[in-house]
Amino acid sequence: MDVILLERVEKLGAIGDVVTVKNGFARNYLLPRKKALRANEANKKVFEANRAQIEADNAARRSDAETASKDVDGKTLTLIRQASNTGQLYGSVSARDLAELLAAEDIKVAKSQIVLDRPIKAIGLNVVRLALHPEVAVTIKVNVARSPEEAELQAQGVDVMAQVFEEGRDQGGFTEDYDPNAEPGEIAGQAAETDEQA
Repeated sequence: MDVILLERVEKLGAIGDVVTVKNGFARNYLLPRKKALRANEANKKVFEANRAQIEADNAARRSDAETASKDVDGKTLTLIRQASNTGQLYGSVSARDLAELLAAEDIKVAKSQIVLDRPIKAIGLNVVRLALHPEVAVTIKVNVARSPEEAELQAQGVDVMAQVFEEGRDQGGFTEDYDPNAEPGEIAGQAAETDEQA
């Protein structure tokens, strides 16, 4: 289906471009969200008649987004979540969580403006892109940790999970005793106890 774009759409085109897209993409995304018009003669005339107004509205929205982006660009958010010893979160951090965290800091960002390729499922520092306008995008850092102390270490660049594994190895953790003479299914300590009792 041929459509006329009413705003810039990433990987598609700019305002006024006539592009061919799949029917479902046009019917389910572009047309209902007023991002495009069907490319027929009547709509082309309407677009050309209103082109100056559409471009002026877009420029106003872009300048508002650029003003708002100064408060957000490069900001670091800290989230404290429960996680396993391997750093996997019990649950995940989604765009809704980030929108609520930004709202708590009086920064209004819609959930749809947060570009997450996939939910965050492990502790660590993550870079997340915010598309405040089709032509204005900024990045924020999301520091997901199990405690405020761990978040501070991660912010300083310390790899917390590597540090935990090093401590575990030094203390003899994360390893099992190995007995080459043990029967399959026996635990190494139990085999030694049964030999002493016999």
